[in-house]
Amino acid sequence: MTFIIILVEKTKNQNQPAREKERLFLAGPRSRIKELLSIVRISWEFLRVFRVLHFVGPCVTVFGSARFSEGHKYYELTRKISFKLAEMGFTVMTGGGPGLMEAANRGAKEAGGISVGCNILLPFEQSTNPYLDHCITVKYFFVRKVALVKYSYAFIVMPGGFGTLDELFEALTLIQTKKISNFPVVVFGKEYWRHLSKLLESMAKAQSISKEDLKLLLITDSIEEAIEYISKHSVEQFGLNREPMKKFKILAE
Repeated sequence: MTFIIILVEKTKNQNQPAREKERLFLAGPRSRIKELLSIVRISWEFLRVFRVLHFVGPCVTVFGSARFSEGHKYYELTRKISFKLAEMGFTVMTGGGPGLMEAANRGAKEAGGISVGCNILLPFEQSTNPYLDHCITVKYFFVRKVALVKYSYAFIVMPGGFGTLDELFEALTLIQTKKISNFPVVVFGKEYWRHLSKLLESMAKAQSISKEDLKLLLITDSIEEAIEYISKHSVEQFGLNREPMKKFKILAE
C-alpha cells in the first residue's frame, strides 16, 4: 500500500519529462516487479482520465496536425467545423495541443460549446492550447487514444501527419472489427488525402479490405455535407439530444 501511495504522488506531477524507465516500457521483457509497477501507473492514469472526462457528454473528437497555425486554410476550416459541432450540442474533444487541435477547441468555445483536451507528455514539450474548458495530460499514447475514442460519437480527421494517420486507422479498425459502434468518420481535405483515397481503393481491389469498408469514412471538403452526415449517422442513429449542452463543472485532476 505504501509504494502505491508514493507512486500516486509522483504521478500527479505531469510537468516532468518521461523518465527512462517509462520510455523503456516497450523495449522488451523486464523484471516482474518493474512490469507490476508499470501496470499500476497505467491503471492510475486510466482512472484519472475516466474520472475527469466522465461528465463531458457526447463528444466529437477532432484529429489533425499540430503544425498548421492560425491563418492557415486548414486552421480556419477546422475552426468553422468545430463551431458547427458545438452548435449541434456536441462537446469538442482534441489532443489539447496547438495547431488544428487549437483551432477545433477555439471554434467550440466561440460557439459557446464545451471544449476539452487530452494532452500527451512528450520529450519535446507540447503545451496545451488556451481554448480548453478542461485538459488532462497523460504519459502514454494508448491511454490518450482510449480517451479520445471512448467518449466520441463521431470523428473528424483533418490534414495531419503520422499521429493523425494513427488515430484515423485506430478508429476505422475499431469500427470495422465492431469493437465500437459504427460511428461516423469524416475526413476533410480531398486534395490532401487523395493518395490515401487511392490506397484504400487499391486495398479493396486487392481484397485486403472489403468494398463495404470504404463506406466507413466520408472524405469531403464540405462542412454542410459533414454536418448532415454526422446528424444522420450519429445524432439520429444514437438518439442524441440536439439541444446544446449547458456548461458544467468538470472534476479537477
